Amino acid sequence: MAASTEEDFEFNTQDYYSLLNVRKEATLDELKASYRRLCMLYHPDKHRDPELKRQAEQLFNQVHQAYEVLSDAHSRAIYDIFGKKGLEVEGWEVVERKRTPAEIREEYERLQREKEERRLQQRTNPKGTISVGVDATDLFDRYDDDFEEMPGGGFPHIEINRMHISQSIEAPLTNTDTAMLSGSLSTHNGSGGGNINVTVRRVTSAKGWGEVEFGAGDTLGPLIGLKVFRNVTPRCFLTAQCGLQFSPRGLRPSCSLMTARHLDQNTMGYLQWRWGPNSAMTTSLVRDTKSSHFTLALQLGVPHSYLMMSYQYKFQDEDQTKVKGSVKTGWFGTVVEYGAERKISRHSVLSATVSIGVPQGVTLKIKLSRASQTYLFPVHLTDQLLPSAVFYATVGPLLAYVAVHRLIIIPYTKAQKEQELELQRKSSATDIAKKKQEAETAVLLMQESVRRIIEAEESKMGLIILNGWYGKFVSDTSQKQEKAKVIDVTVPLQCLVKDSKLILTEASKAGLPGFYDPCVGEEKSLKLLYQFRGVMHQVISADTEPLRIPKQSHRTESES
Repeated sequence: MAASTEEDFEFNTQDYYSLLNVRKEATLDELKASYRRLCMLYHPDKHRDPELKRQAEQLFNQVHQAYEVLSDAHSRAIYDIFGKKGLEVEGWEVVERKRTPAEIREEYERLQREKEERRLQQRTNPKGTISVGVDATDLFDRYDDDFEEMPGGGFPHIEINRMHISQSIEAPLTNTDTAMLSGSLSTHNGSGGGNINVTVRRVTSAKGWGEVEFGAGDTLGPLIGLKVFRNVTPRCFLTAQCGLQFSPRGLRPSCSLMTARHLDQNTMGYLQWRWGPNSAMTTSLVRDTKSSHFTLALQLGVPHSYLMMSYQYKFQDEDQTKVKGSVKTGWFGTVVEYGAERKISRHSVLSATVSIGVPQGVTLKIKLSRASQTYLFPVHLTDQLLPSAVFYATVGPLLAYVAVHRLIIIPYTKAQKEQELELQRKSSATDIAKKKQEAETAVLLMQESVRRIIEAEESKMGLIILNGWYGKFVSDTSQKQEKAKVIDVTVPLQCLVKDSKLILTEASKAGLPGFYDPCVGEEKSLKLLYQFRGVMHQVISADTEPLRIPKQSHRTESES
């Protein structure tokens, strides 16, 4: 809502075509004629009052800026495509003047990319993961006899048995080189360790990049690695990696090679070979569409071989809800997983997955992704396949989410929206008051010109604007409590009369001199009561509808 309101105000105040009252297809001669007329109207030297002179200077400068942009073919093409913001992009002053709007769009997008790249170079792009493993097997695998003999045995014993923390940051060195620093700490049942890695990546061309990795840790020792990525064809790429680990048991080399190919627009095929401590050959098929994600993988290796299949359905709602399920079977046993994922705020995604395996037991995995940070909470419930553990692992998170969502998230979100709406109302009221003051000042500057125009039109029984109203009109059938939001625009319209004609273009009328938008975001219209050749007429026109009066039916045959 806020963004749209700001855009509406910007359009109304910065629409150069509306300000000059010309068509978007207006010729240079039409622009010059409108510009000269408005300059005569708003020229500061015509006013002696200091306040009126100051206001006239502001309006005069706005008209001059609009004419400068629209009279230059290059600037006008940029303005037509991107608006005023497009003229503010750095680099336009040194860009060769293109001939077509398509070339200008391409140049603008290139400058935008360069601006984004400079902005990215100033950021470290931190990423982190925190995982806390919880052992809650005493909730289901407890033995009552043993617990009765222990002090406090009536309460199940739940403990944190493992933790893992990892963090990484990036630092762009040049346009092609990036350095990455990452580290991790892990602990399991009272023992643990950590490592730190430094990686330097270089983009060699548009088709590939390479990186060198150096690492050290308190358990495995130093590490040296090399990784290369290359686009072989537009639909196929290759990744090769090799490493050398200096462990207490000696050198441990490793190597991997992966190739991938686009089988169609939504399907990818992967083939990977690994050699080292966990040698294996893996092939997988991944299909990702707007509504689903499917993966089929087969691995043959030592010590693990498995077959895995997973499916994820994506609901087309604003919360980006997803439900997923997978089955994985191999030498280690069989694991079935199912769960759901949902966006709970603008930058946060919450997911819960139940893992049921033989002989692994039942585990509940809760994951919270907040921007670039990830928090994992795997809760191991039982080592056996107990129906009660499966039931509580499934129903428990669902009930907890519903309770938290209704009691905390919905009230908090509603309060935030109400606060934002209140701020928008205050901002809109302030902006409307400002535009109203500017319009009233413009009307004061028009008074002398309008008096001369009326005298000239009366002398030849020409076009006289008796009443002009602009805004939202309320009919008799509308709700009684709804009020009309209109402004008097009689003077600004009479000021635009020339040679007994009033011509308004298809642009929003709110951008005309002496006008402002009294009801932002609502439908508006223009109602006119005018006199021509001694006869009164009434006209109602939509906001962006072009208008020309008097109409052909209001003129005599000789005038036609």
